[in-house]
Amino acid sequence: MTGVNIGILAVQGDVAENLTATRMAMDELGVEGVVTEVKNPDQISDLDGLIIPGGESTVIGTLSLVNGSLKKIKEKIASGIPVLGTCAGMILLSKKAKDRVVGDMEQPLLDYLDIKIERNTFGRQKDSFEADVALEKIGVPKFRGVFIRAPSVIDAGKDVEILSKFNEKIVAVKQGNIIGTSFHPELTADLSIHKYFVNLVQKKN
Repeated sequence: MTGVNIGILAVQGDVAENLTATRMAMDELGVEGVVTEVKNPDQISDLDGLIIPGGESTVIGTLSLVNGSLKKIKEKIASGIPVLGTCAGMILLSKKAKDRVVGDMEQPLLDYLDIKIERNTFGRQKDSFEADVALEKIGVPKFRGVFIRAPSVIDAGKDVEILSKFNEKIVAVKQGNIIGTSFHPELTADLSIHKYFVNLVQKKN
């Protein structure tokens, strides 16, 4: 084995921060491999794991649909690779999304996480905040969550494991090898969630 190949979907959002956090997590765990920016559909077939960063979920979905990445990502997820979606990335992974203000959204979604998302649950950009959350089920008892125009999960299927809540709102979930968080783990110095994800990828590989 030459090591793992983890891709960061480079449509928009915190791509550089996720590249850095994933590389640091791999270094600290002693996991060999590469972390790459995924800019075209041809790169997706070689991936062992995928991170879909935050940003604007409608833009990410539309651009990914146009260049063919959405179809390739769906095929790759179906093959069982671990995926981490943060903020807009979690929205993109969901089956259904609505906005707190405008209601149900018609936007391209990957339709893999059996959840319904409410966009902008905690307010718009000016309402961004940080708060401690716990993800005990994956061995992360305390994590400083950075919430920026953050969504929440308002409905979850029976196969979805709820990892964390904040103010009674679901802010992190796991279904099989797919993890979704409302907050941005790449914007803190804490590598706990990226380490958990890298371990998932290594085990699957």
